[in-house]
Formats: sequence, structure tokens, C-alpha cells
Amino acid sequence: MNKNILLCVSGGIAVYKAVALVSKLSQAGANVKVIMTASARQFVNPLSFQVMSKNDVFFDTFDEKDSSVIAHIDLADWADLILVAPATANVIGKLANGIADDMVTTTLLATTAPVWLAPAMNVHMYDHPAVKRNLAQLKSDGYQFIEPSEGFLACGYVGKGRLEEPEKITAIVQEFFSEKAKRLAGKTVVVTAGAFYVPLDEHHVISTQANGRIGQAIAEEAKKLGANVILINEKEANVHKLFEQLEDYQKQYPSAYFIHAANTPTIEGAPILSVEGKTTITFGQKVIGDQMLTIVSDTWIDFSDTAEVNGQFWDTTDATQFSKAFWTYVLDGEKQ
Repeated sequence: MNKNILLCVSGGIAVYKAVALVSKLSQAGANVKVIMTASARQFVNPLSFQVMSKNDVFFDTFDEKDSSVIAHIDLADWADLILVAPATANVIGKLANGIADDMVTTTLLATTAPVWLAPAMNVHMYDHPAVKRNLAQLKSDGYQFIEPSEGFLACGYVGKGRLEEPEKITAIVQEFFSEKAKRLAGKTVVVTAGAFYVPLDEHHVISTQANGRIGQAIAEEAKKLGANVILINEKEANVHKLFEQLEDYQKQYPSAYFIHAANTPTIEGAPILSVEGKTTITFGQKVIGDQMLTIVSDTWIDFSDTAEVNGQFWDTTDATQFSKAFWTYVLDGEKQ
């Protein structure tokens, strides 16, 4: 595999699996470095990870092993991929709220590499509204997840919350770095989907209709192609808020693909999105600036059976197949 994998280990009984994960990743050819939280060190000694990875283990933000660099910045820049496994409710909550109070969280906030979280916790903790809210926030921020499996948990419960097996996680990482997954590797894709509204006054709004199926499918396919995906898919959200988010992402990711598949109001006085100088694909919305591609349909794309792409009519009844054709067309078109 010949990739740099940074494993961030937070404190839970599943830490013992993280030791096996380092072994499996190393056997697959990855260069693995490990950061541990204080709680993780209560379960497994750092020496175990050092032996398996053949690299120093990091756990103290202020312990600079190499005075020529700042450790957490150096690790953040070094990684091709960061895995948080196990990802506890605590570290998920910190990351979702931008808290950086230890070596793991400061490194996670400093990196531009893809970050995958593998949650592991009690089934009721995993179902708690606060945890679900934090997971949703991280998903919207572009983080990706290796879902926990179901089974007998250390607490005695049976349910969803087991850290995925090291062999499975290693296979997912290998697939991510395979030739098949590389077309969007290292790229950021920002996708809007769903219906948005513009307020008229304190009591009235003008809203659009959409279910987000096309935007969601495009985002899902981009993930499979290795992209760092940010999906903005808020139900009945204010279009002003949407455009503020997009402007922030345009500043943060100037070379990203912006796929504007959300249905936004076009009434007089409604805001108009500027796409000047950005790689943008729209679906008939009014924008300021030149787009890479505009896809149009008789009704809104989510409800249409066909769409016109540069004079050709594509079937949109199967959103998954449409999204595959979409990315093939976009990526092949850039090569020409």
C-alpha cells in the first residue's frame, strides 16, 4: 500500500483491537504512526503500539520528540489518511465542536488529509440524541465513518456499537487507495441537495420542492472515488444560510468541485450565488459567473426522468447510475 496512516486511538475497551489494526495495516504495507489519548493509555500501554508500528507513539502535545518540527502539525501534514479507531463518544463530541485539548484533537483540527472515524461504544450511547447530533455535524463537515458492527458488547448488551474488525478496516483502507478509488483522491467535493427557502417577512417564506436524491447520489459516488465530500442537505433551510456556507467553503477549498444540486428560490430579491473562478456544476439555478457545466431538466432534477447534458439526454430514474455517468463525464471532460 505504501501510504502514511495516522491512527488516533481514544479510550474504550476496543483499544485492544487497535493494536491488531496497526499490525494488519503494517502487513498491508502501510507506514503507521499512532497517537493515544490519556484514556486509551489506561487500557493499553503505548509500548504495544510502538512495537507493532515500529514508530514512536505520541500522546503528549508538549512532548516534542523532534525540536525541528511541531509534532501535531508535522503528523497532520505527514498523513495520507487518518483513522480514529476506536472513536469514543467523547472524542466525537470534541471534534464536532472544534475542541482541541489534547494531542489527538489538535492534530485532527490541523490536518487536511481525509479523516475516517470508527465509532465504538455502548449501544444506548450510540443512539443518544447528542451523539447522533455530533455524528451528523461531522458528516456535514466532510468526515467519513466506518460504521460499528452489531454483536455482544463488553458492557453486556447486544447491539450496534462494536468496533469493526481490524481485517475489515484494513480492507476498506486498501480499497480506498486502490487504482479504482483514485480519480478523486485528494480532491474536495462540496455538494448541495434538497429544498431551500427565502423569507419574505417574519411569518412567510417562499420554498422550493426537492428530495435531494440526485445530490445525495452524486456525493455518495464521489466518496467511492476517494474524494473528501461535504454534503449540505438541510431540510427546509434558509437559502441565505446556504450561500454563507458555500462562500466559506469556497474560501477554505478554492480548488474544490462545487456541485449545486439544491433547489433554491429564484423570485425577485432572492440572493444569487456567485461561482466566479470556481469549478462549479449547476442544475439550472441562476448564478453569477461561468460554470463548468449546467445540467437542465423539464422539472426539478430530483423529480425528472431525464436531464439534458450538453445536448444529450440522460436517464435520471436511477440516481446511482446517473451519478456514475455524471462523474465519468466530468472527470473525462477535464482530461480533454
